[in-house]
Amino acid sequence: MRDLPGWAVRLRAERRQRLWTQRDMAKQLTDAADARTRERFPERESLVRMIKDWEAGRHQPKDPYRVLYCRAFGIDEAELFGDRQMVRDRTPAEVLSVPIPALPLPTIAPDADLFERITRTLQRPSRVDQQTVEWLETCLAEHRKVEDTIGSRPLLGIVRQQLGVVVELAQHARGLLADTVVDLAAQYAQFVAWMSLDVDDQAAALAWYDRAHDWALEIGDVNMATTTLSMKAHQAWSAGNARRCVRLAVAARWHDGQVTPGVRGMAAQMAARGHALAGDARPARTLLDEAEALIRQAAEHADDEPVWMYFYDETWFRLQRGMTELHLANWPKAIDLLAEGLSGLPESYKRDRAWYGSCLAKAHAEAGDAAAALQVSLPVVADAVALNRHASKELVDVAVLLAERRSPQAVVLKEALMAAGRTDGSAL
Repeated sequence: MRDLPGWAVRLRAERRQRLWTQRDMAKQLTDAADARTRERFPERESLVRMIKDWEAGRHQPKDPYRVLYCRAFGIDEAELFGDRQMVRDRTPAEVLSVPIPALPLPTIAPDADLFERITRTLQRPSRVDQQTVEWLETCLAEHRKVEDTIGSRPLLGIVRQQLGVVVELAQHARGLLADTVVDLAAQYAQFVAWMSLDVDDQAAALAWYDRAHDWALEIGDVNMATTTLSMKAHQAWSAGNARRCVRLAVAARWHDGQVTPGVRGMAAQMAARGHALAGDARPARTLLDEAEALIRQAAEHADDEPVWMYFYDETWFRLQRGMTELHLANWPKAIDLLAEGLSGLPESYKRDRAWYGSCLAKAHAEAGDAAAALQVSLPVVADAVALNRHASKELVDVAVLLAERRSPQAVVLKEALMAAGRTDGSAL
């Protein structure tokens, strides 16, 4: 039996890791295509047969299927289809991108000694040391920050490969370093889960949140255990499941006496969002008041909070309040909170600015101010389509709402969304 080419093995492995059948894969490719490309697609059964041929290595996918595969998996084309063989005469930083892929960021480029140490560790994981683990911690921190700007798609494959390295090291680490590496694995898994949810891979998100929770319990990290339950509550909220959102957020508070104020505040505000989604205003606002007090406590001792809580501040919380009021149909209050929160959100947070901008547009549209809805929407359309599927869908909903009210601004917004979709090459 002939060996399969590497790209064929990766296509099959990536699909199976997400628990997709080949028919599911056909649907994912179709969903990743824009309307014009989709019109030229073969029948579903024919596409399933093509997927079987590709995974069997009979022939390699050509465009547009290569691009659609990368979009569906959230993996770079060079990584998914390229030649992974190391090339001679590369610099250490370039060679490093093969065993541990990473964005070419100056903040994580190792010097020659550290590069040699990392290389030896990869060759013999039993020799894992503190310096290598600290470098991986820096990689994770820097990629978290970059994801705020470029979104999840370009990063997901890279970070998943880094997670694979960390898991391998965790299996070999001994002594006090063992817990440190397991802790790092839990943080990586939580980040991968977040990005998987961002690209609408629900099964992978749930699996990685569960894995992060298991690792957290293994080493007694109640902050991470609580955070993963809060993030699973967020996943339920994003799916519109108010009851599950509230229950998971309540479960996240079982460790209240042992976790930091910021982590407790996150759980409280997730419960509030679940109640707001169900239309229960009183518990939603009561819990938000509690969460706000916890945030202030966290701000007074910011260094005591876990590193993954770097985004959790009063600006972020103000935006959460705005979203809650949006659920409760309190349009004027939602507009005030979202506008104020956006004014304090760094410009580099493009993904988040697209989301909260789309929420603000929705609030204006619901309040009957079509002109304001359009004015808010247009600056974030491109980033919404390119970086945040939730924001893109929200803006589509805004356009539909404006059209139902026969507002001329609906046509302008629809055209802007279509133009951004053509530029980005993704489906709206």
